[in-house]
Amino acid sequence: MNAPLPLDLAALHAARARIAGAVLATPLWANDPLSHELGAPIHIKLENLQRTGSFKLRGACHKIDRLLRAGAAANGVIAASAGNHAQGVARAAMAAGLPATVVMPADAPLTKIEACKRLGAEVVLHEGALEEAKAEAERLARERGLAFVHPYDDWDVIAGQAGVGLEIVEALPEAAQVVVPLGGGGLLAGVALAVKLQRPDVRVVGVQAEAVAPWRHFLADGAFEAVAADAHTIADGIKVKTPGLLTRQAIARHVDAIVAVDDNAIAEAMVTLLERTRTIGEGAGVVGLAALMRGLIPLPPAAPTVIVISGGNADMTLVGRSIDYGLAASGRLMSVAVLSPDSPGRLAALLGLVAGHGMNVRHVEHRRGELHVPVGMTEIILQIETRDFAHQRELLEHFARQGLSVRNLIDAP
Repeated sequence: MNAPLPLDLAALHAARARIAGAVLATPLWANDPLSHELGAPIHIKLENLQRTGSFKLRGACHKIDRLLRAGAAANGVIAASAGNHAQGVARAAMAAGLPATVVMPADAPLTKIEACKRLGAEVVLHEGALEEAKAEAERLARERGLAFVHPYDDWDVIAGQAGVGLEIVEALPEAAQVVVPLGGGGLLAGVALAVKLQRPDVRVVGVQAEAVAPWRHFLADGAFEAVAADAHTIADGIKVKTPGLLTRQAIARHVDAIVAVDDNAIAEAMVTLLERTRTIGEGAGVVGLAALMRGLIPLPPAAPTVIVISGGNADMTLVGRSIDYGLAASGRLMSVAVLSPDSPGRLAALLGLVAGHGMNVRHVEHRRGELHVPVGMTEIILQIETRDFAHQRELLEHFARQGLSVRNLIDAP
């Protein structure tokens, strides 16, 4: 890892210039509410507003441009991806007039599958994880004579992703820290190169999902942690179990820290981003914000920290559940089971008690005749909107004073 890397600052600027007409220079937003809540200046790099909804378009466009210049994509291109890279390759290929094939895990979000089809790509669904999809894409590439576009482990792809870092330094030269999602490492490697080659004093931090965190101890010992075959995370875009051979070279030299954050925090960050920016971030896209909200990354008190929101292609069937998950994780949604005599007026009294605490009841359900509910009693399930965990404890204490038997169905800290 001591040999010079093939990308210098001039190469990064050249890559950015090649794809300037195909990608957007996304906003860098100084967000006052988040700055107030986190106690330090926070700027958000909104790659969720990029064409195709994620940073992946940058690397795909640059790689396909390089393939075309080399005459190496005559039969078309192929990629393996859970969604965002596939969309980037599909759009870049369509713009270049090339046929594109994308191999996606069979359980990839439907919205991402349909987006690739709309962009003219042939979609091949393959059973198994992303690694199996990649192996199938490589097989098809050999069989059909297609150019394989790797999602992260390619210097041309990394150079394309580096445009995110170049834009950050240009727009905010006083930045002290940049926080970036980490899966295979293409985005983190590119941003770290772009930032550190100009501002070696800026701290660069990568953030993984706790359930899929092969990089956890990499900076300490150069080794990767094994990931369980059935590991699950709502941050599907960074659910990468096999880090890149090339990306690790840039990350080892230019990244200061790597942390991991759990799905509870990720869901809460999705809600926070939606409330603070009115934009949607997918699970993988908001892990940096989640890590800051959990206090996993020290914040310079006076100098800006930049959070890269890497994508916004959230599965709409998952968004509502993720929002509820995030609300519950932040103490703004509770669900309780109250055991009460099955007699007239009991429900009205219970709802009045909740209303008296300034809470809103979202859902009510009765359970009678079940084995755990005594004869003559009813279990009333209440889903309630609250301000915070202290507000919830206030209600539970009131229930206790009333002699009511209550089960909190969502564990609170």
